[in-house]
Amino acid sequence: MGPTRTTATTYETLTTGKWMKRRFDFRREAWPEARRTSRRGLVAGTFAALAITVAAGSASAQEIQLTGPLAGALPVRNQRLHREGRFELAPSVSFSLLDEYERTIMPGATLSYYFTDWIGVSVWGGFGIQYTTNLSDELQDKAINGRNCKANTTSKSCRLTAVNLTRGNLADQQLGKMQWAVAPQLTVVPFRGKLSLFSSIFVDTDVNVFAGPAFVGLKERSDCGGTGKPCAPDPSLNESQDAAYFTTTGRVAVAPTFGLGLNFYPSSFLGFGVAFRALPFSWNTSGFDNHGGGANGDFPDNAVNSSDHEFHFNTLLTLNLAIQLPTSIKTTP
Repeated sequence: MGPTRTTATTYETLTTGKWMKRRFDFRREAWPEARRTSRRGLVAGTFAALAITVAAGSASAQEIQLTGPLAGALPVRNQRLHREGRFELAPSVSFSLLDEYERTIMPGATLSYYFTDWIGVSVWGGFGIQYTTNLSDELQDKAINGRNCKANTTSKSCRLTAVNLTRGNLADQQLGKMQWAVAPQLTVVPFRGKLSLFSSIFVDTDVNVFAGPAFVGLKERSDCGGTGKPCAPDPSLNESQDAAYFTTTGRVAVAPTFGLGLNFYPSSFLGFGVAFRALPFSWNTSGFDNHGGGANGDFPDNAVNSSDHEFHFNTLLTLNLAIQLPTSIKTTP
């Protein structure tokens, strides 16, 4: 029984060992081949990806070739050039917006010349006509006429407001006015096209932007107080008139101006449009003693001068009628 058992064990061991050896030898022989196959696949995949990328780049860089009736056609044909090489005279009327004490209506005009259909130079100007706001009317009616400080020069309320409120006409004697304005400017036309009404009526349209320096003629309350003339009559003298204390003088303010316009051209030499214009600068619209006192000059100082000027983002809404010369219009091929 011993030899049989030994023989069986040896056979099993040898058989098993031979199998494991063959299995190990197979893996050792197959592993380099698998690595070589994997490397070949990786290289092939890389070259394929590069080929696809190059092909896509070449395709995107290729010019699209049109065929049929659109082959070689221009993007736009017979475009009407309303501005190129033409003068434009545009009578206008402007209306000031968001005024505190006096509103301004400014009849005027713009003279332009355009080198191309999208850029030109122009000069805008106008003169101002003022009328009072409801706030000014209330001040005149209640604070001036109602208190009658002409006859009550020594009353406390009249003495407290003697520097800031005239005893006569508020609009004529102390409120600021924009009397005239002139502005050379550069005009650029970034957008143009057509607008349609009910898909049956078409009108040429463009949008222009403009900017330049503006010279504005102002009338403001004259300087007073400090070492100069007094800003109000002396109550002890019982003066009933204060025309000598509440006067206005003119000055010219230089400010930037810029804006945006929308224009329509129903014919080859006539057009109309609307524009929004900004004129930001500092001035004293009320004629009050607003600033100059205190550590930072934020309180009244019983004097009216340049310290009382306040910044205002003055704005105008303009309506215009454009006449273009020569009357004939250029068109593209």
